[in-house]
Amino acid sequence: MSTTSRATELSTKLVELDAGQTAYASRFVDLLLDGAQAVGASDVHLQPTATGLEVCWRLDGVLQKVGVFSPGDTADVVARLKVLAELLTYRTDVPQEGRLRERHGTTEIRVSTLPTLHGERAVVRLFAAEDQFLFIDDLGLPAEDVGGLSELLMETSGAIVITGPAGSGKTTLAYACLRELVRRSAGGQSIVSLEDPIEVAVAGVAQSQVHASSGFNLASGLKSLLRQDPEVILVGEIRDRETAEGVFQASLTGHLVVTTFHAGSAAEAISRLGDMQIEPYQLRSGILAIVSQRLVRRLCDCALEIASDERKLGLPVALAKEAAGCEFCLETGYVGRLVLAEMLRPEPSRLGREILSLTDSPRLEELAVDSGMTTIWQRGCEAVEIGATSPAEIRRVLGFADRRRGSK
Repeated sequence: MSTTSRATELSTKLVELDAGQTAYASRFVDLLLDGAQAVGASDVHLQPTATGLEVCWRLDGVLQKVGVFSPGDTADVVARLKVLAELLTYRTDVPQEGRLRERHGTTEIRVSTLPTLHGERAVVRLFAAEDQFLFIDDLGLPAEDVGGLSELLMETSGAIVITGPAGSGKTTLAYACLRELVRRSAGGQSIVSLEDPIEVAVAGVAQSQVHASSGFNLASGLKSLLRQDPEVILVGEIRDRETAEGVFQASLTGHLVVTTFHAGSAAEAISRLGDMQIEPYQLRSGILAIVSQRLVRRLCDCALEIASDERKLGLPVALAKEAAGCEFCLETGYVGRLVLAEMLRPEPSRLGREILSLTDSPRLEELAVDSGMTTIWQRGCEAVEIGATSPAEIRRVLGFADRRRGSK
């Protein structure tokens, strides 16, 4: 059944439910979550409005409306989600977060609630099935980056920093690195993690989750973790200077560290860490590689060739296609997503010397390209030329800030 048919069928079933029945909320939630899993949605939004409960889901990174439904007369839909996630149903005035028990085909489902003008808003995040994206060669990364990462995961010290905006697959790549390490070591390495929160259970890894209210945060937890005789450490995210200092101290004292960080590019990550007052020598000597990535939608087979240069949106490409739309792709023109990635390695070179000199990110990127790095923009142009995605999608994800970037 196509995505369109599933969405239409789900909307029809939800509308047909009797909002006055006590089982309404339970049935609504079951149908909604089953439908979201069937179409591969990553998130489901339930937004209370003056006219009802607006439901949207995120497919291939884009939010799409499912419909507006009754929140329930005798049993509230959001309250039902809170029960399943073991949240406090009588507290509707504060944000809450929880997990649903495992459902078939999904490793984990998280629920987040937030008080709004018309009632509690809920967002449900669905993680990928257990048999998806297990190892780094399952992710669709460029072959040279897969090879580079595989090589770096054999190191005994240093930091692999994964960057990108929210929803770019940073955590998925971090977990894939952990699974790769577990598979290679066959239990012969001490691998630990510190996360906020733990998103997926990884066999062979001792995973810990921070608890801010008790003082167990990323920075303090990392100090405790270092006393647990680890060889490999995953730090879920660098959010502050103290955590960053802990990550690079660990990377320089005989630990392989994998972590994530919000930055626009690999070069920008170095500049941002420098702005957090991390010593240049720690960046130069502690970083094995910075991987920056984005996810862009893949064109459906119904795509049409672009004849006009104007519709190429300033990208330096000779050939391009644009989204058309058909029943199979829910009239969006896209099916699934692909990864655009760049990997910066501050090896002994002029690039390494410039890091010590606190050179700005544009110059660092220029030197990285001179050293052989292919930028995300260049990857995007290559994807457009082979018809994998469209100029509009590249601009949606990467923006228009600098049209010179990505030139060949």
